[in-house]
Amino acid sequence: MATILDGKAIRDEIAKDLSSKIQNLKSQPKLAIIQIGDVPESNTYIGQKIKFGQSVGAIVDHIKLPEDVTMEDVVGKIEDLNSDTNTHGIIVQLPIPQNLDKAAIIESITPEKDVDGLHSVNVKKLLDNDPSGYIPATTKGVITMLEHYNVTISGKNAVVIGRSALVGKPTALALLNHDATVTVCHSQTKDLPKMTQAADIIISAVGSPGLVTKKHVKPGQVVVDVGTTIVDGKLKGDVAFEEVEKVVEFISPVPGGAGPLTVASLFQNLLKAYEGQNA
Repeated sequence: MATILDGKAIRDEIAKDLSSKIQNLKSQPKLAIIQIGDVPESNTYIGQKIKFGQSVGAIVDHIKLPEDVTMEDVVGKIEDLNSDTNTHGIIVQLPIPQNLDKAAIIESITPEKDVDGLHSVNVKKLLDNDPSGYIPATTKGVITMLEHYNVTISGKNAVVIGRSALVGKPTALALLNHDATVTVCHSQTKDLPKMTQAADIIISAVGSPGLVTKKHVKPGQVVVDVGTTIVDGKLKGDVAFEEVEKVVEFISPVPGGAGPLTVASLFQNLLKAYEGQNA
């Protein structure tokens, strides 16, 4: 049976470290979360961020905007937060209504406060392996998880399933920056099992329940499941956990794996933003 990559345990260690550091600051780091509309999943994720932030001593300002809000009003709100010296991090909870320009909204956040790491300035810093930028929280959490369990990344073959700008692409770049040889697979990849069986590390970030089965894996592998889908009211990952767990060396569960580390990593980015703005 595989060793379970316990995201909750690592999150709790990060929480203790963050709490200790925040206690010694002159003021509290403040995160502004902008929510547009009322997507149930977003409410859940925002609730988790608020709860974690409060537990480590940060301030979380949840700003709700109506679904029919204009681009002008959204950007105006972000510009107000950009200039507010008491706000250190800004994120826009995705998804947002399709009539709004997501890219333009993200680009309106000043890069120094873009703790989601989605602004083009921070994307380029990830591309350049520049540590001054912010790595997207889920990607940061995946790397933290691998390092915590002493999984060697350098020189290993890694397969990332999924090519989203939010998770797949930045995770592939981060693994490259840690000297892995990286293959990115997606819906048009032919013979996915052949690709995944050749890997040392598999990261699945698609949102397709049961996509990765025992035919995709072999003994000795590390499997990190980042995919999340609500099925019959329950959170499901991309990996058929029960059958894959019997084959591989390490595996992360859903829930309890990458999810908790995504939240913790966001607040690590917030502390970094605070320190940068108060240097």
